[in-house]
Amino acid sequence: MPFASLTIEADAARPALSHPGLNLILTIAGIVTLIAPGCTVTSDEASLSAASVTAPAAFGRERLIGRWGIASFHNDKDRRRTESEARAQCSLPYVIAKGPTDGVMMHVADDAKLYELRLKGDAAGKAYVGFEAPPGDPQDREILSATDRLMTMRFVDPDANRRYGTFVYVRCGA
Repeated sequence: MPFASLTIEADAARPALSHPGLNLILTIAGIVTLIAPGCTVTSDEASLSAASVTAPAAFGRERLIGRWGIASFHNDKDRRRTESEARAQCSLPYVIAKGPTDGVMMHVADDAKLYELRLKGDAAGKAYVGFEAPPGDPQDREILSATDRLMTMRFVDPDANRRYGTFVYVRCGA
């Protein structure tokens, strides 16, 4: 029976695995299969997690506190004129006060009520003011620039940004 001897020879050429060895290999392969998908991160997930990492804001809330003249613009060419308009608003200043905890009291888009908002930063170095949420939340304002005398901010939400434009805050009495 040449066929039977061929089968035996093929079996002899193949390394023999005992059942316990085979079970160990299958167990390890199963564990790797379960763990590996959790270890991979796509570039979209990486950018999303980097954007939601909260970091300290680049400056303290004291820079925001005070009396401000406010105006807004939609086109960059109007910025210089808008700064003059904001200065003129100091006769009826917008007051940013300390909040009861660690924030500042400000209005949010489309709401006349004052809320305590927090300064927050992200991993990219951007600064925001908004509710307790990851930086860059749609209800946040991004602080584009801030000195002791002049600040510019815009809403993160594209619709609110389209309606309100970029805000210029000029410190009154400065």
